[in-house]
Amino acid sequence: MENTGVADCRNTAGRPRCPGKDAAILTSALTLLTQQGFTRMTLDAVARAAGVSKATIHLRFKTKTELAAAALKTLRPCSRPPETGDALADLVAQLADFAATLTRTHGMSLIGTCLAEEAHTPELLAHFREHAVQPRRTAVRRLLERARAQGALAPDADPDALTSALLGVFYADHLAGRATDEDWAERAAAAVLGVRSHP
Repeated sequence: MENTGVADCRNTAGRPRCPGKDAAILTSALTLLTQQGFTRMTLDAVARAAGVSKATIHLRFKTKTELAAAALKTLRPCSRPPETGDALADLVAQLADFAATLTRTHGMSLIGTCLAEEAHTPELLAHFREHAVQPRRTAVRRLLERARAQGALAPDADPDALTSALLGVFYADHLAGRATDEDWAERAAAAVLGVRSHP
């Protein structure tokens, strides 16, 4: 069915919904959550950034916490790098995508915000873990399990520990002020698989 953009914004059960407005609200909320943190982010600021009224936001979200949680849910990966069956190449592609996504979404700032609110608004960290952290860990762990099955890893290798080691390198380098260059993913994957990265 052709989408004219009009029907999408009709009232449904008395609640006006428009995907364009929904996306603008969630994108603006995620941006402000990243830039200002949860405490300083206001619904008024989100409304201004999204080009909607505060009432429009309240039709969708009862509280700022509910809005922030919904914004964090948008971090779920929509796609994944295509797999080739080559253990090193697939792991490099996954790690490169992880680094690019975290950089593009200012993920480190979001992590800081969620951790800072853990005592008062624990659901933010819970949503970040569910939608941003766990899907990526699952993808990397699956690649490592396959690499172990192919003999690219020792039979007693621990995929969970290696997943933490691989992803943790990015966090550690960021906190240390070290830039992650273009071949970071290849060097990290090669170190875990015990092979030489390309010069």
